Amino acid sequence: MEADISSRLAGWLSNHFGEHVDVEDVEAVSAGARRFNALFTIVRDGSRQRCALTMIPTASIQLLDVADEARVRTIAEHAGVPVPHIHAVCTDGSIIGGPFFVSTAVDGETVPRRVLRLVQSSGTDLGQAITTQIGTALRRLHRIDSDTAPRSLLPESGLDPIAAALDQVNTGLSELLTPSPAFSFCARWLEREAPNEPSVRTIVHSDVRNGNIIVGPDGLRAILDWEGSRIGDPMEDLAWTCQRMWRFREDALAVGGLGTVNDLRTGYLSEGGEWDSDRFRWWRVLGTVRWGLAMAGQSRSHLDGSFRSIVMSASARRMAELEFDALQLLRR
Repeated sequence: MEADISSRLAGWLSNHFGEHVDVEDVEAVSAGARRFNALFTIVRDGSRQRCALTMIPTASIQLLDVADEARVRTIAEHAGVPVPHIHAVCTDGSIIGGPFFVSTAVDGETVPRRVLRLVQSSGTDLGQAITTQIGTALRRLHRIDSDTAPRSLLPESGLDPIAAALDQVNTGLSELLTPSPAFSFCARWLEREAPNEPSVRTIVHSDVRNGNIIVGPDGLRAILDWEGSRIGDPMEDLAWTCQRMWRFREDALAVGGLGTVNDLRTGYLSEGGEWDSDRFRWWRVLGTVRWGLAMAGQSRSHLDGSFRSIVMSASARRMAELEFDALQLLRR
């Protein structure tokens, strides 16, 4: 498969850049259950550059058009958010098997347990630094004028962020193959305790976490996977980083097993952000329930044949853990 991609990608990139391009050393990487990712080398005009390929294998799992995802990343990059630079975007699915984009390959660790081992072996406050840097990066993202974002980031339902989130939870509950009394209980709490709609709506990444970042001994190097970007409540992004699933047994450190909520808040406030603790807590519960329902949905996609994947099929096993997490968050 890599050899076939090499020749097809080289031909397309040659046309895109207007000069002969060779593609070498294509290496598929395991990152991501939904998309095909690979590292490769571009050779042109005597120079070599290591790049990354991200391809959507089937339209049924595409959350955001690749061109719009690339545009959001470019807007974020210009605002000072660390992201891999986008070099080229192709929306023609016939070239290599799906729409794709090419970006700079950023060195560093992405696998969560390797990230944590790097932090633990550093002998410094690297985890705290990374957490603060995440807070800083999110504030830089949130202060971008949302009018510059692609219109596809607006919810199709036309609902405001809080209403849209509650609607998504209720839809997820109705589609469960097996009812979840725990999530139904949490859904009623979410409705009862729902905050007012945010006075300011911003671009939100929606999936910043340990597993979607690249880090090195110097700290945070890049934020990955912008396919879930949308216009919403900035507190959603901050709350999502604290899901227990992203801590990988380092439960004492709420933000991905790396740092504390206070570290995250410090970074956010340092860039002029505002922090609402009650809204933050509500989004933590909402995110936990929504992720549990998404796990069930991924498993259902495998079972109904819309996207066959052993990784997707195994997702539903995490539901019980997320039910527990959500119920624990309801306790003060």
